[in-house]
Amino acid sequence: MALTDTAIKALKPKDKRYFVTDDRGLSLEVYPAGGLAWRYRYRLNGKLEKVTLGKYPAVSLKAARQKRDELATMVAQGQSPAKQKQLRKVALAAETTVREFGERYFTDVVVRDRKNTQVVRRYLEKALYPAFGDLSLREVTAADIQRIAFAKRDHGFPAAAADIRNLCKRMWDYAIVCSITETNPASALPVRFISRPRPRSRALTPEEIRKYLHAVYESSIRRQFKLSLHLILLTLVRKSELGFAKWRDVDLDGAEWRIPEENSKTGKQHIVYLSSQSAALFRELKALAGESEWVVPGRSGPNKPFAHNALNKALDGVNVPIDPFTIHDLRRTGSTRLHEAGFPSDVIEKALNHKIGGVRGIYNHAEYARQRREMLQYWADFVDNLINKTNVIVANFGRAA
Repeated sequence: MALTDTAIKALKPKDKRYFVTDDRGLSLEVYPAGGLAWRYRYRLNGKLEKVTLGKYPAVSLKAARQKRDELATMVAQGQSPAKQKQLRKVALAAETTVREFGERYFTDVVVRDRKNTQVVRRYLEKALYPAFGDLSLREVTAADIQRIAFAKRDHGFPAAAADIRNLCKRMWDYAIVCSITETNPASALPVRFISRPRPRSRALTPEEIRKYLHAVYESSIRRQFKLSLHLILLTLVRKSELGFAKWRDVDLDGAEWRIPEENSKTGKQHIVYLSSQSAALFRELKALAGESEWVVPGRSGPNKPFAHNALNKALDGVNVPIDPFTIHDLRRTGSTRLHEAGFPSDVIEKALNHKIGGVRGIYNHAEYARQRREMLQYWADFVDNLINKTNVIVANFGRAA
């Protein structure tokens, strides 16, 4: 019995998908979630084939019947609509360039899943597109991806090299899902051949902190970078949080630095309470920044922040006479020493802008403003004493962890 729009609108989903027929091979598939899709079934050379015509109501009943009639004519002429559709899909895949699909991946996946998309955008624009942006996805080989990843690694950026490889892996995985290609060239390049992950357990000892800061200030790196590396240690912020900091968020009179939600890893505004030493570092950075809105403007001009890897590169240029460590290890160093000093874990975690997990995280919404201010001043005094080579005794305040 032929379908009508009224009958279609009255269809109800069931636990399993089912079909309702129209006429001459046209049917409508009803999904458990309520979706509707047109199917056309036909026989060619004794073999049953089918092809999807689109979803209802985007494809109306009238349009579906018209499309069925066109395909029925092809079948009468001995042509297979299903094979023709597959050939068009293959042709489209052969024509889709890395740049074209990269933009689709960025919109469909990156923008939807990530709050901060700048790193992926930079890798696309600076690494993938210049290397093989005009090639089709199917033309790119494992050797192509290896070339750009190894080049980044050999220039001293193994973590960025691994990021580029992983971006390629995810992008080609999505291309397979979208039926644009059938293979993923990045799968042939294991991350272990690009970068070895550093253990997440490095915390500097007091003596190492002293050597680190002395080496930083005795080095030839930019003054802004010296102050920034010192400030990250005192405030326990993430490198990116300082990198995107603007002067409008820094209140030197109130000794507070507000990290807006768009720059905060937790997605919520975070307040850093400034010790007297941190405020002094900010004041010097203010003088160096001039009229720039950025706390640490980049080399290219006052209207941009410093580059993503600028601090890493600066630290690589400092001859610190201790075992290797990362800038992120400075946060772990502060957490470790403050726990040793007896400060409560919740106060330390709040200062680090971490989400507190479990039941405590659900019910505990305390900001610990006074405790954090006191703790960060204690920490700055502690580090100050190390710089001045005075005898330091880690005070135990007797606070419950």
